[in-house]
Amino acid sequence: QVQLVESGGGLVQAGGSLRLSCEASGSTFAFHAINAMRWYRQAPGKQREWVASIFRDGSIRYADFVKGRFTISGDNAKGTVYLQLNSLKPEDTAVYYCNTYLAPENFWGQGTQVTVSS
Repeated sequence: QVQLVESGGGLVQAGGSLRLSCEASGSTFAFHAINAMRWYRQAPGKQREWVASIFRDGSIRYADFVKGRFTISGDNAKGTVYLQLNSLKPEDTAVYYCNTYLAPENFWGQGTQVTVSS
């Protein structure tokens, strides 16, 4: 079993920044079985979309829409993953979720709200 808790969301003006955190907890087995952590987001009325992934070896992948504005990072020892959001746009407004896959389940946090005003 894995529990994921996001934090760091808030209300910012366009062009502003936020730093999101995702803390993972659970069994030692589950913790060491995690190979990747991911960030997703979901805006009202839209499908949840993938934002970024970070792998235990440090490899990183971003969705095309990130365009250099977001940075994912992590601390393996702490089981914490971060998403630095810069140059935020109103279209970035969404609930941001962290995720990990441990077969046969996807695990999700409760999400943290990011709201970007014009």
